[in-house]
Amino acid sequence: MATPLHISISEKLRRQIEVGEYKSGDRLPSEHQLMETFNVSRITARQAVANLVSQGLAIAYRGKGVFVTPQKKVTYSLSSPLVFLEQDMARQGITFSFENLAFESMPAAADVAAELGIVEKSEVYRQKKLLRMDGAAGAVDISYLSTELGEPFVPLFQRQMTFPTLAQNGIPVERLDGVIECTHADYDLSGYLEVPLGHALMVYRYTAYSSDQQPVLHGSTISRADRFCYSLSTRSGS
Repeated sequence: MATPLHISISEKLRRQIEVGEYKSGDRLPSEHQLMETFNVSRITARQAVANLVSQGLAIAYRGKGVFVTPQKKVTYSLSSPLVFLEQDMARQGITFSFENLAFESMPAAADVAAELGIVEKSEVYRQKKLLRMDGAAGAVDISYLSTELGEPFVPLFQRQMTFPTLAQNGIPVERLDGVIECTHADYDLSGYLEVPLGHALMVYRYTAYSSDQQPVLHGSTISRADRFCYSLSTRSGS
């Protein structure tokens, strides 16, 4: 069966992106240019562009055009002792920043309360952050900690990442339990991470423990797999 025209066009553009003919931030041909170059209809040209957007290779800006998205993937090492995310990004020569999307006090849901070892509906702080690597949106982090523990550091949490803030204030994270699974982009995540609604995303769910093995933080980091991944090193027992 013949390959649909819109697939052939998007695959040619994908290969051009991969070999560097179109670099990160470059503007891709417009629908009109694609129509002329490949002698196809507007619907076919539009679908070809949509294919690239759905693959995370391009992003469309209304009134401006379609541009190649950054393709550099960063790796966060889940190691022991714990390496803070900012430190790991700096080691790789990557500029890290975050945008504080929300910080609020709320009653703990049953699953959050269980992870933090507190009574259900106890007050917790919920923080949502957009993590950027070299300026590109890579992940959304949503974390919870008890208001009793976090109250003294609220101003700091809105300017700094959580783990370093806790460590700098006498609450070092000594252990991190986590699981990696998949989810799909809802309306908010699709906007933050610049992916289509329903796009497959990676989730790292974690609970952090202090030196006395008390849970201090529970959260999830939801990321684009084409921009963010994890590495893990293990040792066999002696």
